[in-house]
Amino acid sequence: MGLGGISLWQLLIVLLIVVLIFGTKKLSGMGSDLGGAVKGFRKAMNDADTDEDQAQIDKPDAEFSADSSGDSAGAENKQNS
Repeated sequence: MGLGGISLWQLLIVLLIVVLIFGTKKLSGMGSDLGGAVKGFRKAMNDADTDEDQAQIDKPDAEFSADSSGDSAGAENKQNS
């Protein structure tokens, strides 16, 4: 028994029919196109992760300085009241 009740012979028959319909050149071209698409997708995801990491590194410094200046001014206003 194979994958989910599909035997090895059934898989080979389906593969043979696909090869007869599309031909080996067409299947080879589809495989290389699919591989190129996956490679491009992975590269885009890695670039996006790198951009996000860089943005997170730059962003907290600006937020911290803005928050700390606002907090000290608020504390001074409370003491003067």
